[in-house]
Amino acid sequence: MSILSGKNILLGISAGIAAYKTAGLVRLFIKAGANVKVVMTPASKDFITPLTLSTLSKNPVHSSFTDEEDAVWNNHVELGLWADLFIIAPATANTLSKMANGVCDNLLMATYLSAKCPVYFAPAMDLDMYKHPTTVRSFSLLKSFGNTMIPATSGELASGLVGEGRMAEPEAIVEFIENDILDKLPLKGNKVLVTAGPTYEAIDPVRFIGNHSSGKMGFEIAKAVANLGAEVILITGPTHHTVSHHFIQVFKVTSAQDMYDEVHKHFSNVDIAILSAAVADYKPKYVADQKIKKNDTSFTVELERTKDILASLGKIKKQQFLVGFALETNNELENAKTKLKAKNLDLIVLNSLNDEGAGFGVSTNKVTFITKSEEVIENALKSKSEVAQDLIQLIIKHRHA
Repeated sequence: MSILSGKNILLGISAGIAAYKTAGLVRLFIKAGANVKVVMTPASKDFITPLTLSTLSKNPVHSSFTDEEDAVWNNHVELGLWADLFIIAPATANTLSKMANGVCDNLLMATYLSAKCPVYFAPAMDLDMYKHPTTVRSFSLLKSFGNTMIPATSGELASGLVGEGRMAEPEAIVEFIENDILDKLPLKGNKVLVTAGPTYEAIDPVRFIGNHSSGKMGFEIAKAVANLGAEVILITGPTHHTVSHHFIQVFKVTSAQDMYDEVHKHFSNVDIAILSAAVADYKPKYVADQKIKKNDTSFTVELERTKDILASLGKIKKQQFLVGFALETNNELENAKTKLKAKNLDLIVLNSLNDEGAGFGVSTNKVTFITKSEEVIENALKSKSEVAQDLIQLIIKHRHA
């Protein structure tokens, strides 16, 4: 899955012959999973029609401050704030000069001046224009403002000359943006292990001992980590949740022993391990080969301890930042602090079943973070997605502290 998936991309088109390439650019953004809206300069409509871009983006295309037919104002501020990324392609010498000097004489420029998101621009012009001192000055000013330039390439130009000034091809623009985003992500180059879900401990071929964990918290953590550029190993017990992400590799297990083995297989190669799975503390000592028949009025299952995955990792960890979860119903804070020290964790996430809206089988959670230095950070009830993001930001903050 592309890093652009789910992003709101605003494409600004100015009046250069390279505007014809933007149909392919919109299609590539859509294929990457992005939401796309288009703003055009009035003159750019001579090179590609709004109808084409509207059809491809599945959104109205705007080129003026009002839609003349129904006199509806096109809110440039709203468009600018909607965007996660703003790409201006092609960016002509005229538009670049306006951007550099704050000339606001059309909807595209008003939207640019309103945008709060990262802005990319892909120049397109003839070679003499590309190298003219005023254009070079525009490049320098725009980059000093924090905008990112997608360099033009060399090739045959509309004038018939051959040289620098040709707008990068749509595939190259998408690749450039993806790589630029990835390079700036705080966990790029890191490998993170995440566990999720319950474990099922067999009694016989039909029955098992389990718990109510859905795995949602672990899956949200895996997605949050992957979205920050890390390579994720997600080890999950039985759950209906699924994930499709280019940076997430999923390993499915069933029992606590399965999870212990899979975790230990990968632990030495990871930088961060977040164990959010609800692993069984006990398992049946004897597992029947055949289904146990219903004969007596009572039935006894002898249990034995499972291997403690967190404690085993705490004993062998080297550079890894190790995070555990504690689900408590009484003496929550003290029990979590004890677990933090006893298992040599760097951070523990405390859940309490006494908090309404927290725990298993719901989309929200109310957690308390406890750091290795015993700093206690209480959080309000939030979605599990928001909890995951808070957790990752805390890990980033404390990892090298």
